[in-house]
Amino acid sequence: MALFEHMSLGYSLMVSVFGIAVVFVALVAINTMIKGLAALVRYIEKRQGVSSVEAAPSVGASPSLGAARFVPAPGAMGEIDLYDVDDESAGMLMAIVADEIGAPLNTLRFISIKRKDA
Repeated sequence: MALFEHMSLGYSLMVSVFGIAVVFVALVAINTMIKGLAALVRYIEKRQGVSSVEAAPSVGASPSLGAARFVPAPGAMGEIDLYDVDDESAGMLMAIVADEIGAPLNTLRFISIKRKDA
């Protein structure tokens, strides 16, 4: 600890400011590299004719951006019409059918489910 015993307050402040400056410069360099890579990807997509909107999967429109549109979850097979059946019962029925035939649920397409009274 002989090195730190003789450090004056001014010298220790100078070392601290220099350390903070090095970290700040490194963060600016990383930020510049990320922006440069993003610009390069946009340029490559533009040359290939793929827009960023088409390349990225959409999660759904925000209500503040206008009319919201329905976007199914990845692997979903669209909408289903339910007649006199609640959502929980329809989900159970779909899971049972998928299990019985041995197929993943997201590969099946249910168009409608109607309750039949015996």
